[in-house]
Amino acid sequence: MSTLAPGAVPGGGIVGRYRELDALRAWLDAARDGAGRLVLCVGEPGIGKTRLAQELAGVALAGGTTVAWGRCVEAEGAPAFWPWRQVLRSLGADPDVVLGGDVESPEDRFRVFDAVAEAVRGVADTNSVAVILDDIHWGDEPSLLVLRHLADRTAGARLLVFTAFRDVGPAGVLRRVLPDLLRSPAVERLELRGFGLDEVREQLSRTAVGESVVGARAVLDLTGGNPLFVREVARAIADGTWQPDRPPRTVLDAVAARLDRVSVDCRRLVQAAGIVGRDFSLVLVAGALDEPVAWCLPPVDEAIAYGLLDRVGDTGNYRFVHALTRDAVEASLTTADRAALHRAVAEAIEARFAGDLSDHLPDIARHWASLAPYGEAVTARAWAIRAAADAVRRLAYEQGVRLYQAALALDASSLPDVERCRLLVALGRAAYFAGDLRGCVNAAVEAAGAARAAQSPELAGEAALVLEAAPTSGVNAVAEQLCEQALADLGDNDHEGLRARLLAQRSHLAFYDGDQDRVASLSVAALELARASCDDHALADALRARQEALPGPAGRAERLLLATEMLALARRTNGARAAMWGELWRIDALIESGQLAAAAEELPALRVAVSRVGGPVSVWHLDRVTACVAQAQGRYATAAAAGRRGYDRMRVVEPAPATGAFAALQCALAHHIGVNDEVTALARRPFDPPPRFTTMAWLSRAFLLLCAGLPDEAMASYQQAGPLEMWSLPAFFVLPGYVYGALAAARLGRHDDLTVLLDRLEQFRGEHATGNGVAYMGPTELTLGRGAAVLGRLDLAVEDLAVAADQADRAGAPGYVAEARYHLAATLLTRDSPGDHDRATAAARDADRLARALGMAAYTDRTAALLAQLDNKGRLAVPLSPRETQVAGLVAEGLTNRQIATRLVLSERTAQNHVQHILTKLGFTTRSQIAAWHVHAQLSRPMSHSADAQTVADS
Repeated sequence: MSTLAPGAVPGGGIVGRYRELDALRAWLDAARDGAGRLVLCVGEPGIGKTRLAQELAGVALAGGTTVAWGRCVEAEGAPAFWPWRQVLRSLGADPDVVLGGDVESPEDRFRVFDAVAEAVRGVADTNSVAVILDDIHWGDEPSLLVLRHLADRTAGARLLVFTAFRDVGPAGVLRRVLPDLLRSPAVERLELRGFGLDEVREQLSRTAVGESVVGARAVLDLTGGNPLFVREVARAIADGTWQPDRPPRTVLDAVAARLDRVSVDCRRLVQAAGIVGRDFSLVLVAGALDEPVAWCLPPVDEAIAYGLLDRVGDTGNYRFVHALTRDAVEASLTTADRAALHRAVAEAIEARFAGDLSDHLPDIARHWASLAPYGEAVTARAWAIRAAADAVRRLAYEQGVRLYQAALALDASSLPDVERCRLLVALGRAAYFAGDLRGCVNAAVEAAGAARAAQSPELAGEAALVLEAAPTSGVNAVAEQLCEQALADLGDNDHEGLRARLLAQRSHLAFYDGDQDRVASLSVAALELARASCDDHALADALRARQEALPGPAGRAERLLLATEMLALARRTNGARAAMWGELWRIDALIESGQLAAAAEELPALRVAVSRVGGPVSVWHLDRVTACVAQAQGRYATAAAAGRRGYDRMRVVEPAPATGAFAALQCALAHHIGVNDEVTALARRPFDPPPRFTTMAWLSRAFLLLCAGLPDEAMASYQQAGPLEMWSLPAFFVLPGYVYGALAAARLGRHDDLTVLLDRLEQFRGEHATGNGVAYMGPTELTLGRGAAVLGRLDLAVEDLAVAADQADRAGAPGYVAEARYHLAATLLTRDSPGDHDRATAAARDADRLARALGMAAYTDRTAALLAQLDNKGRLAVPLSPRETQVAGLVAEGLTNRQIATRLVLSERTAQNHVQHILTKLGFTTRSQIAAWHVHAQLSRPMSHSADAQTVADS
């Protein structure tokens, strides 16, 4: 090459940037040792970002590190995920395989993000990798989202990711992604500034001109130390275009002056290349100029000699030395010449890649869009639509939105209503996939208006289906209105499949509104229509709506039938997603019915379906039910690992369901194995659940805080749920919600609430508490028995706890067997009827054996304390400290915490802590149990003097 990149010097080396290079070498060394880094290198155009990246590449290659480049292009014609396609090719991966996939839900492309990250990390596991992404300020949003996804996986990899970009305005795509990138634990920011006087002097001294014409101070003042501008000034001095009386004001001025000195053929070639883009192939430029490739060779050599172009290896491809150079070349064209070249380049691309245009559709659309003002709007729209559909197919939703919007804007007044409606429907779906709910709503409303103008009820139905039910009430209100209008326009005759899908959508909306009666009636109607229509798409939608309408034990039998029907649909259509839903429904129903072994046997089939669907959302479903089954079966380490794995996958996609499911699992685990600092932090962390899940969130948080030994915070969370009559629980979470509420109310002394909740739980006798496959809380009788014991209904408590132990045993839930038998033993000791002591001893020993075998840390201390109360003669021992024994006696007297504090000259908080410690040690939940225990403890002690007798009498 005859040209030099900004900051480069003849014979190799780079001027300045020594501090930056030292930092890059250190980060590269750390990455080779498994401490990956993401470097964000920012600076103005021409500051030397690319040159620094080239130097890094050289250092990396010299040390045996694999280097993969990905360059974003300034034009809007790049194919989806363009920089990552380049990176994947460099690493030996097939981009079409890694980036392939079908669109069925907005989360589908997270499968692609995972695939790219795994492909890069897979190579890095074998050999350290440096990924260099240049000019990411021009990157499309999907490509930047891939970078954000990879950033979270860089810290523990043998991977250095170097990104170069200009500072961007507040509206730029990069500006929206940057905050997340900066939060990455592996991020390093590198800001490049202009050269100082010594560096300018060094760069000039290494050129042929040195400071013979213009001094370094003058060049610094003129250029601001921008390395590219310094180089262009040096070249202008060398080639004679320097005019002391009219020095160039910008890089563009310097390039324009040089362009005037080249030959006509050279100017013609670089101008055509400027329309193609910064990177171009000689074959394509030759095609646009209608010249043989051989004709291009002398002009391209001339352009290289004049510092306009660089070769890109021996590939026959070239690039402008800088984006500003290409800008200057394009600016030199007249309007007519520019339009003629856009047409020529578009036609040349179409002819050159006629066999497969998929990678070139956005570029062709860009060129035709430039011709739209000159009578080519129809052609430009057609190419924009093709490119938009291809972008959505490739999961580049934001690019699809932009291209559909461009198509709609082209000669909009002449666009027929039918075509406008179809374009708006496509735009709305792309916006939905991109997570742009406002854009989706606007497109759906406009599409419905266009459908009415076209008098097409069928199109109105398609417009209504653009919006999907969501936790956002404002969106749902619009979706409901569009559905109702579309159903009214369609009537009761044709379009059974479309009407079924609209009714299913209306059912989902009613579910989010909490109108379960409407959900039931609408889902029945949707399913009847779908079955009659023989429309598989409609049947899948209707089955999901009907499944949603059948919460809890009452709907379980029909849910199992729906699961069977969905699995049959999956086999008929080879539908992976239908298979996944069918398996999930079956497993959820089996867990709910207490058939844990059968549920575990279904997991391999679910794993197969999930592997076919791919992506983090489907894998999260597998992780959550795997964790739930393991937790129910007492395999706590497996449950914790699966739950953590799923949470880490899902929280970057959908934080609310990820956090809700993870918190529910932690509640169930903490109940048996206790809490650690992370779980305590989770319980205390601010969380804004979707409106329908607010009550459930506060109740489960109160329960988790109690497990963490934080009764004051638990009480505050419980009170946030509001009065019991105002509780609003999603239909699938009514039973577990009542269980959380009852257990929290018992521990917090809310006996009135507990009485009401136990009455509500009566209808669920014989059932198992589980919330849609996220956590298992044991047989209902377990909560009924524990609650009855707290309220002093000891005979009922004994009966229910014995039944609960048997139910848990049949279900294969040994942790809940241990829990039930522990509380049975404690209640029997409190009741102290004939034969209770022997039954209590047997139950306590069984509970202790199971708790220790399963590692139930939350119960082993309790069971040990319970057994310690039973000596060989059946007398009770005292497992408390002297102060705790004293406090227990005062509790037995009926004193409040404040009164105990006054009697013992303590703070009220210290008295409360003593009471809480007594409850924990003895495994009790109420003060009345402490009082009863204290009486038994005193009665069982040998009385050696009169004081002991008086104590017992007082008790």
